[in-house]
Amino acid sequence: MRLPIFFKSLLVGVPIGVTFFDTVGYVARVDGVSMQPSLNPDTVNQDYVFLNRWAVRFYQVSRGEIISLTSPKDPGQMIIKRLVGIEGDVIQTLGYKKEYVKVPQGHCWVEGDHTGHTLDSNSFGPIALGLVTAKASCIVWPPSRWQRLKSELPSSRIPVNLKRKFFEEK
Repeated sequence: MRLPIFFKSLLVGVPIGVTFFDTVGYVARVDGVSMQPSLNPDTVNQDYVFLNRWAVRFYQVSRGEIISLTSPKDPGQMIIKRLVGIEGDVIQTLGYKKEYVKVPQGHCWVEGDHTGHTLDSNSFGPIALGLVTAKASCIVWPPSRWQRLKSELPSSRIPVNLKRKFFEEK
């Protein structure tokens, strides 16, 4: 008698769970050092972040946010980077084949915080906005690192076309 109730619960629960994770978000482990010091500041513990899918589905992402995206080099891999430039921005690159790149329409420029230890737009160029899957909202594990992730862009990485405006405001 209990078995049919279990299967009914499973039939209802699984689609609801899949819909939630696909629409709202999920928790993911951050591997590697490319986002140090923002994520995984020490090599002993790994951070787990909440990836907010709702934020990229219904709202635009902005410069400085940490986002999750499908790797343009390996579609089976998800990567996490900071959004440095949006369409129309002129980026001074760090070792890309051109010193300056204007981000084309429908694309963005992403970089890891740990310069020189990251595979990012400086390696593969601007990425299509369609590859962006979620925004990293907060660190949920370990408990000692619980925090909302700040949307910030180092002054050295502000797009060239915005630098004069940025320094005039300060």
